[in-house]
Amino acid sequence: MNFQHVRKVRRAGAVALLASSLVFSVAACGGDDKGSDKASAASSDTGKNRGADDTAGDTLPDRSKTLATLKNDEGIDMVVYSAKRDSGGFLTVSGDFKNPGGESFTTPVVWSGEEEAVAGTGPSLAAMTLVDSVGKKRYYVLRDTDNRPLTTSNYASSIEPGKSLNFFAQFPAPPNTTTKVDLQFPGFPNATIEISG
Repeated sequence: MNFQHVRKVRRAGAVALLASSLVFSVAACGGDDKGSDKASAASSDTGKNRGADDTAGDTLPDRSKTLATLKNDEGIDMVVYSAKRDSGGFLTVSGDFKNPGGESFTTPVVWSGEEEAVAGTGPSLAAMTLVDSVGKKRYYVLRDTDNRPLTTSNYASSIEPGKSLNFFAQFPAPPNTTTKVDLQFPGFPNATIEISG
């Protein structure tokens, strides 16, 4: 094998290596922002909220319809967009906590509920409950096998002025004959919300 042939083989190998590196880099980066949106939407199924604004990386609720808007004594709005029943026997409530005021709002400890085992998993919305007044039942936020509540958790300790914290909470679904439930959450008035799905 002569020297020129060896150089050609080395050059071809270097070009192939460079091309495969570029392909790998593009695949690893996702190629565009749309791919990263899909990844962040998929990762939101873990049930943890990452921050106190709309760009926290969570799957945002469908805001095309509002079921209820509640206001606490400190001027924070709790906007409920959906209460959706799924085929797995769950009911997921989603919405936003909005801070329209001019001061930072510290998220209260009571939002996590009073259960010691759940409180040990960090900030959550485990204190949220649903009441089926017709069926005379109260539904609590579901827990996973590690006793973590299936709701927005580990969120920031405050909601800054003009910002919002999107949320979800998953409950056992009431019977199909139940079309409305009362939402109860510490610091906010009760609200009757309609179930879809």
